[in-house]
Amino acid sequence: MSYISKLINIGSELDMQNFAIMLANVAQQGDVFLLDGELGVGKSFFSRQFINHLAQIQLGQQFQVPSPTFTLVQMYDQLSPPIWHFDLYRLSCADEAYELGLEDALKQGICLIEWPSRLDGDIPQNALTILFKHKDQHSRTVEMMMTESWAKRLETTP
Repeated sequence: MSYISKLINIGSELDMQNFAIMLANVAQQGDVFLLDGELGVGKSFFSRQFINHLAQIQLGQQFQVPSPTFTLVQMYDQLSPPIWHFDLYRLSCADEAYELGLEDALKQGICLIEWPSRLDGDIPQNALTILFKHKDQHSRTVEMMMTESWAKRLETTP
């Protein structure tokens, strides 16, 4: 399968928020967002903005969106489709992700997966990979690696 790469410069928290909102607006059941990058690069901030944008639209409120570093997964089943936010950093093997309900999440909702390398290559084919990198203290570069179907969905978004 061939992948298309798109590089985006993120110069501020507002830029990151707008990036998350753009993807939340096109997200649908079965979508998987693989959020990769070193500690402190913005994966959890992106997830918080993504989830809260949909919560605001659907429910007229925002949620407390903690990083699932210690719980490993947070589910937002008040949303439709539900969002499953995984942080796989502390997993010792890929099988543990399935014990957390990853298989159900892949079928029923939208998945935001931090530290996808812990899946040992067991990556869903419909995944959009987002690699966050520090550019300097306040800015980031984001590289999206996507299938052609993802590229078509995103070509009409600003």
